[in-house]
Amino acid sequence: MIEPLIYAFSAPGRCGASLPALDVPTAETLDPALCREEIGLPQVSEVDVMRHFVRLSQMNYGVDTGMYPLGSCTMKYNPKVNEAAARLPGMSRVHPYQPLDTVQGCLQVMYETQRMLAEIAGMAAVSLQPSAGAHGELSGVLMIRAYHLAQGDTKRKVILIPDSAHGTNPASTAMAGYEVKQVATDTRGNVDLDDLRRFMNDELAGMMLTNPNTLGLFDEQVMQVARLVHAAGGLMYGDGANMNALLGIAKPGELGFDVMHYNLHKTFSTPHGGGGPGSGPVACTAQLADFLPGPLVVCDEKVKDCAYRFEMPVRSIGRVKAFYGNFGVIVRAYAYLRMIGADGLREVSEIAVLNANYVAARLKETYRLAFERTCMHECVLEGLVEGAEGVHALDIAKRLIDYGVHPPTNYFPLIVPEALMIEPTETESKESVDYFCEVMLTIAQEARENPELLHGAPHKAPLGRLDEVKAARDLILTYQDNA
Repeated sequence: MIEPLIYAFSAPGRCGASLPALDVPTAETLDPALCREEIGLPQVSEVDVMRHFVRLSQMNYGVDTGMYPLGSCTMKYNPKVNEAAARLPGMSRVHPYQPLDTVQGCLQVMYETQRMLAEIAGMAAVSLQPSAGAHGELSGVLMIRAYHLAQGDTKRKVILIPDSAHGTNPASTAMAGYEVKQVATDTRGNVDLDDLRRFMNDELAGMMLTNPNTLGLFDEQVMQVARLVHAAGGLMYGDGANMNALLGIAKPGELGFDVMHYNLHKTFSTPHGGGGPGSGPVACTAQLADFLPGPLVVCDEKVKDCAYRFEMPVRSIGRVKAFYGNFGVIVRAYAYLRMIGADGLREVSEIAVLNANYVAARLKETYRLAFERTCMHECVLEGLVEGAEGVHALDIAKRLIDYGVHPPTNYFPLIVPEALMIEPTETESKESVDYFCEVMLTIAQEARENPELLHGAPHKAPLGRLDEVKAARDLILTYQDNA
């Protein structure tokens, strides 16, 4: 086996960094039991270190190198000006324990972000505390639980979730101590109202609903769903993962939702993937505002030099994260919102929806469309090609890599066989979307004429097809010396 180049250049005494002379007292020596004489790390120069990591970065795929149509993830290009804003010294070199009068600008950013997110949602209040979408979900469901308990209503133990839902929905529900019951999807991709009515009783705590849903469809009966749930004494939770389709067009609060979360790292300009960073603010109606996780930023303009301060809602479910949320992500979202404005937000959704419908129109004669309806920001196709028996969605996805395109989401939602969930986002040009469609059509032809080409894909990636099940089960979490 050929060793990585960084080992080939290793020689005793070489060092990739130079440290300044010590200007603080020397620390006590570590316990020898915690030290290893030799750990096998290469000894290389700075140029070798740099080339090694740049080489690795060039093996990676990212939204800055090409289209990333990962359905339900909204992997769009993020303007670099927002990165610059988050790195300003006044934003990046502050500490959560600083006196409030020294961070008034940071608190103003948080306060105005809370207000803008509340306006977009059509709701009364927002907490910026949760650090991811699923974290926001858990916070919202805990708020629902706290609300019912505050009413003295202890019988409610069920949360309803559609069969097309994100997997985090039942997980968040179970973690909050509720029982999950699944609601069917009708033939048009909406919540099945007849099935929903089965659960309308005094055990219902609420319903979690993504709208547009994971089929890429706006639920045509969403207001009727909300009325049924409310009539039974339940509350509506909105999974905001797909807000990229609604910005400036529809407000969840006006559709009947009581509480929802945003994914700032999807919708509002933070690059995501690989475990972070994330931010999942929770918005709610006035009815639930007292239960928000805190503290929130409030403003009292009568207080000179320190108008902004933190305040805990009176019946708060408490803190759900240390300090005040992922501040850098909040700054990026603030910069994005201020830069793009209300008209720009609406245009974001209009172009995202246009791009997704364009993809669906170009590909539906070759790949079956799961539901023959106008979609929102994403479309779901079946990854099967007529005349190409034995070729599956995974084969198509792997072959896309050879054409320099990141695969869409595979095998989700689960109710669509061989699902390919495609979200082109608003940041892709017509030329970029056309290239994706042409590649998809070319792959369909390859599937008919040479299916083995797809079964062996990818052929041009740094690594070929991997055993993904083994990779997931047999994790290598520590450094291993290959020298």
